[in-house]
Amino acid sequence: MRGKRAPRRAHFPDWKYQSPVITQLINQVMRKGKKTIAESIVYGAFDIIHEKTKKDPMEVFDLAIKNVSPLVEVKSRRVGGANYQIPIEVSGDRKLTLAYRWFLEAARGKKGKSMSEKLANEFLSAAANEGDAVKKKEDVHRMAEANRAFAHFA
Repeated sequence: MRGKRAPRRAHFPDWKYQSPVITQLINQVMRKGKKTIAESIVYGAFDIIHEKTKKDPMEVFDLAIKNVSPLVEVKSRRVGGANYQIPIEVSGDRKLTLAYRWFLEAARGKKGKSMSEKLANEFLSAAANEGDAVKKKEDVHRMAEANRAFAHFA
């Protein structure tokens, strides 16, 4: 590894909900630098959540993030010519990053509706502890549990 590690930059809060977490989500949704389109997708999803549940969309979003954020994940490690999947605890920033990634993967994998609707549906199903993103988290936890015997290699 050459050079210094890049410094962690603070995310500015978004203009509508005053939350840096929403800014991170918008940046993850963004493709090819088109931030206004990403903002309209995220805010559109939040509007759909508000219409469907009559609750504050931030509460639903926070619950969905909490339900999708993984506690452990597996990482490959080469020990004596063999590769082992070693379970490792996930740090706070990585939990959020993985949750965003799984939400967007699940939403982009669906067909037919607009991205705002797909993202809103994914947040609502995750808040109810179901959906593709929650399934992905459970799969990761299952992998970590199955490879718990190799935890001493960490």
